[in-house]
Amino acid sequence: MLIKFQNLNRALQALKSENLGDFAILKADILGARINPNIASKLQPLIGYHPLIDLEKLSHYPKDSFGREYADHMKINQLKPFNVSPELEEAAQRNVFALRYVVTHDIFHVLLGFDTSYAGEIGVLAFAAEQNYSKSLKISLWLATILYPLLAPRQIKAIFANLHQGQKLGKTTEFLLDYRFEAHWQEPLKDVRVSLGLPDIPSTQH
Repeated sequence: MLIKFQNLNRALQALKSENLGDFAILKADILGARINPNIASKLQPLIGYHPLIDLEKLSHYPKDSFGREYADHMKINQLKPFNVSPELEEAAQRNVFALRYVVTHDIFHVLLGFDTSYAGEIGVLAFAAEQNYSKSLKISLWLATILYPLLAPRQIKAIFANLHQGQKLGKTTEFLLDYRFEAHWQEPLKDVRVSLGLPDIPSTQH
């Protein structure tokens, strides 16, 4: 109990300082996050793999490169990457799914061509749920299908279009959560999409 209380305090401090990678790891430790054993086994090769994401460096990559598109997405939407402090390495190894899922969320936005509106978010969520990353994502998708049209009635058409598109992509694409996206930042985004079996979706899709 004392350890969890200490982690809760550290998690709040990490959130306050916008150290989102540390926050995600500490939250997973506190909640004792569990995942499907099959998914856990697929992620074993990624234990300890969480390279630092430097948005400033990526922003100087060639236009249309995967890294540049990702950096532009993050900066335009005022988002920060989920980097992990060295002192939390042990916790990161225990919670490889929690870390990998939050790290890849914005990467999937770029790869799938979904923006950060409610319609865009449900597209990414539908993809992850269809890839069967966890049961909780399927529940989250069900709730989003009900709530998002109420929260953004003007996006209803786009919400359901992206819901079906995300599900279709998740169903027809191989398991992607174990892919080392960070090793391909310098490659053209369209080439990365092709190598993963994804269509070259325009980045302006809503």
